[in-house]
Amino acid sequence: MGVQESEPPAEHRPPNSENALDEDRLAQFGYKQELKRDWGLAHNFGVSFSIISVITGITTLFSYGLNTGGPAVMSIGWIVVSFFTILIAISMAEIVSAIPTSGGPYFWSAMLAPPRWSAFMAWTTGWFNLLGQVAVTTGISFGLAGLIPTAITVKNPDFVPTPRVTIGIYAAILISHAIVNSFGVHLLRYLNNVSIVLHSAGITAICIAVLAKAPTHQPASFVFQTFNDGTGLEGVGWSIRASPAYIAVCGCLMSQYTLTGFDASAHLSEETRKASWSAPIGVVSSVGFSALFGFFVLMAFLFSIQDFPTTLSSPYGNPVLQIFVDVLGEDGALVLFSLIMVCVWHCGLFSMTSNSRMMFAFARDGGIHPFFHKVDQRFKSPIRAVWLAATLSFILALPSLGSSVAFAAATSIATIGLYISYGLPIAIGLIWHESFTAMKGPFNLGAFSRPIAFVACAWICFITVVFCLPTANPVTSQTLNYTIVAVGIITIFAIGSWVLWAKRWFTGPATEVAEAMRLGVDITEPGALEEREKEETRRAMARTAEPVSE
Repeated sequence: MGVQESEPPAEHRPPNSENALDEDRLAQFGYKQELKRDWGLAHNFGVSFSIISVITGITTLFSYGLNTGGPAVMSIGWIVVSFFTILIAISMAEIVSAIPTSGGPYFWSAMLAPPRWSAFMAWTTGWFNLLGQVAVTTGISFGLAGLIPTAITVKNPDFVPTPRVTIGIYAAILISHAIVNSFGVHLLRYLNNVSIVLHSAGITAICIAVLAKAPTHQPASFVFQTFNDGTGLEGVGWSIRASPAYIAVCGCLMSQYTLTGFDASAHLSEETRKASWSAPIGVVSSVGFSALFGFFVLMAFLFSIQDFPTTLSSPYGNPVLQIFVDVLGEDGALVLFSLIMVCVWHCGLFSMTSNSRMMFAFARDGGIHPFFHKVDQRFKSPIRAVWLAATLSFILALPSLGSSVAFAAATSIATIGLYISYGLPIAIGLIWHESFTAMKGPFNLGAFSRPIAFVACAWICFITVVFCLPTANPVTSQTLNYTIVAVGIITIFAIGSWVLWAKRWFTGPATEVAEAMRLGVDITEPGALEEREKEETRRAMARTAEPVSE
C-alpha cells in the first residue's frame, strides 16, 4: 500500500470543493466539520423566517394584543418594535459574519470579551440563550396545542378542552417535531421550502381572501387610534391603576415576541455554505421581510374586524378565528385556520432545529453535559440534543395546568431570554470595539457599528424590564407574571453556579482560539499565533521605551 497523501491547503484544492473555505473557517475556531453543510442562503433565511413566523405570533397573541392596548397599540407598536428589532438584527449580523458557528450568541461573547471575562460571559450568555430557545419552542408548540382544540369547538361547541387535554396535544406535537429532527434531517431542507411557500404565498392568500370577503371594513381611525384596556379582571385595568402608557408598553409583547428567533441563522451557520455572508444576510433579511409581511397580516385582520366587542369575547376563545367566521362562515374559517395551524407546526419544527443546534454546540464547549454533544453518524443529527430540547420545552409548559396566564408568561420568558443573549455579545463588542474590529467579516457596518449597537442594547434593556411587569389586575397567584421568576432563577443559577463551581472547569471556547481571533490570526497556520504574540510584545515594549529614548 502506498503512503496516503496529505490534504492540500485550501487555496490548492479543486474548485469543486465548495465547502473547503467554510470548513477551514470553522477549523480556525478549533472545531471540525461534524454537521452536514448543505444549506444555502435561501435555506438559512427560510429557517429564521419560519421561526419568526409572523402568523404564529400574531394568531396566538392576538387576544393578548386586543386586551392589552387594543388595535392602536398593536398597529403602532408593530412599527416601533420592528424598527428597533432590525437594529438588533443588523448588529447581530455583523457579529455572525465574523464568527459563524452553531454556538451563536454564547460563542460570540467568548470571542469578543477580554480573556479575563471570556469564559464567564460565554457561560452567562449560553444559559440565557438556552432558556430563550426552550421558551420559544414552548410558546410556539403550546400555542398550536391551544389552536387545535379551538378549531374543534367550531363544529363541536359542547367540546371543552381541559388543561390536561391541551398538555397531551402539546406532548404529541413535541414528539412529532423531535422525530423529524432526529431521523429526517434530509427532509428538513424540503420542509423548509414548503414552510417558506406556506408562510409567504399561503398567508398572503389568507389575508387577501379575508379583506376581499369582509362585508365591511373598519376605518383607519379604528386601527390606529382605538385603545382598549382589558387587563382588569374585576373591571379596573392597569390604565386606571397605573396609566395608559403602562398598557401600551406591555402590549408591545405581541410584536416583540413575534419578531424573535432569528438567531437560528447563526445556529445553522455550520450547515450553511458561504456562512460568513449567508448567515448575516439570513439574520437581517428574515427580520426585514417578517416586519413588512407581519404589518400586512396585522392590517388585514384589524381592518376586517366586523364587531369589536364580539371579537373580544369570542365564543371560540380566539379573535382571529372569530374574524374568519364572521367573514367566511364556519367552513371557510376552518380551512383558513387549518392552514395557519400547518404554518405554526412548521414554525415549531424549525424552532426545535435551532434549539438543538445551540445545545449541541454548548455541550461541545462544556456548558452542559458532553453527553449531548454527539452527532448520529447515520442520520447526521444531534439526536440527544433534539430530545433534550423537547423534554425541557414540555417541562416549561407544565405550569399551564394551574395558571391561566402561563402561556403569556412563556412568551415573555422567550422574548427576554433570547434578547438578553442577543444583547450581551452586542454590548461586549460595543465596549471592547477594537478587538471586535480586528475580526470583522464581510458584513461590516463600519462607522455605524457602535451607534447601532448602543441603540440595540438600550432597547433590549427596556424590554427586559417591561415584559416582567404584571399584565392582569389584580395580581394573584393565578395571574402573576412568573417571567421574573424564571429569568431570576436563570440569572441566579448562571452567576451562582459560576462562582461556586463552573469557573473551576468551564473555559468556554478554547482560550487560544479567542486570542487568535482578537489578533486576527489564522490558528490553523503553525506558529502564527506565537509569532503574532511575540510581535505584540515587541510593540508594547517599544511603546514603553519611547519616553526613555527621548
